[in-house]
Amino acid sequence: MKSLDIEAFITYLQNELNIPSDAIQLALRQVGADKAQLPIILWQYGLVSLNQLNKMFAWLEAHHASA
Repeated sequence: MKSLDIEAFITYLQNELNIPSDAIQLALRQVGADKAQLPIILWQYGLVSLNQLNKMFAWLEAHHASA
């Protein structure tokens, strides 16, 4: 993900899916350079539901298609 993309995605996570900032920061530390894995890390750590994970992938797909 580009820098701008990750910022927009994090905003989406916080505003639309109500994922706390500390959960996102934890996942970002685990992801390292591969920001595309952020949804998987959030799910693996039990920080999001399967429904939220599906919404994240839908957002990423829509956002990528419009870029």
